[in-house]
Amino acid sequence: MVNFNGQLHSKDSTFLNQDNRGLQYGDALFETLRVVNGKVFFWEEHYFRLMSSMRILRMEIPMEFTMEFLEAEIKKTVDANNLKDSGARVKLLITRQPSGFYIPTVNEIDFIIKVESLPDMFYVLSDKSCEVELFKDFYANPDMLSNLKTTNKILNVVAGVYAQENGYHNCLLLNNKKQVIETINGNLFLVKGSTIKTPPLHDGCLDGIVRKNLIELINGLEEFELIQESISPFELQKADELFSTNAISGIIPITKYRKKEFQVKVSKDLIGKLNARARLA
Repeated sequence: MVNFNGQLHSKDSTFLNQDNRGLQYGDALFETLRVVNGKVFFWEEHYFRLMSSMRILRMEIPMEFTMEFLEAEIKKTVDANNLKDSGARVKLLITRQPSGFYIPTVNEIDFIIKVESLPDMFYVLSDKSCEVELFKDFYANPDMLSNLKTTNKILNVVAGVYAQENGYHNCLLLNNKKQVIETINGNLFLVKGSTIKTPPLHDGCLDGIVRKNLIELINGLEEFELIQESISPFELQKADELFSTNAISGIIPITKYRKKEFQVKVSKDLIGKLNARARLA
């Protein structure tokens, strides 16, 4: 079942058409959430990021779009898909309503909620290999729009095709200053000794929810120092460990970049702490 503006439809129903602005212009944004036993992980942070993003894109925020209203709609959709007592991946999509061409004539929005089951109830560290390479065909802009989770993700898609064609599991994306900003599907963290570094938002990385929580978590640990600082490609092979983060997988270890193979020690240490933080959020 899919939730469109509060009404549940079967997943093969037609409720969008060729005038949808998300399809026509990429005029849409989304949140991807993990829901476990009816609890939305980090819901407050997701909600406020969504509201902030809608304001930046000058979308009209409906009066009923309270935190409680949207959480109830998410849970209603999860329940309708018989996932109330398990893990679910939820995508909350916001599109501006059909109107105009490049210049919309209305700013009201539609929302769509779709869900699918997850194999694990909580974040589990994958033991699969993850070899990455720099994607240098196109670059991200280091600006606020790059921080938003919009449907303008063609850079990530083309990087994904490049990775698939060349036998890599993921790619590292660069901004137009040739700084490493993130992976195709997550924020990047680099470990060197007791220092953990992640790119600052002004470099153009996604303003990730797990990124935010992990920064706060690491800042509370005596054994590590967290630095938000630009990452040069030349630093990658000198690192002890690389990992990425997102709301669905939590922490994703990167095991190889070119000739360098990485540890997963810090990732193993942090995954349990992240799960505890998610349960208490």
